[in-house]
Amino acid sequence: MPMPTQYITNENGDKISVILPIADYHALLQTLEDLEDLALVKEREPEASIPLAEVVENLKRHGKI
Repeated sequence: MPMPTQYITNENGDKISVILPIADYHALLQTLEDLEDLALVKEREPEASIPLAEVVENLKRHGKI
């Protein structure tokens, strides 16, 4: 379903801005955030993981927990 969109034009009739419902704007922002998160996950994919037990032990050793 296409989102209802209105345009603001300059004196030449060129589209320079867009007006859309706030719910659609928030949905676009959420989608962008999700895509950024996915890109970060993909970027870090080759990094080695650390077992949870090792993380907990390191935190205990340094007095963090």
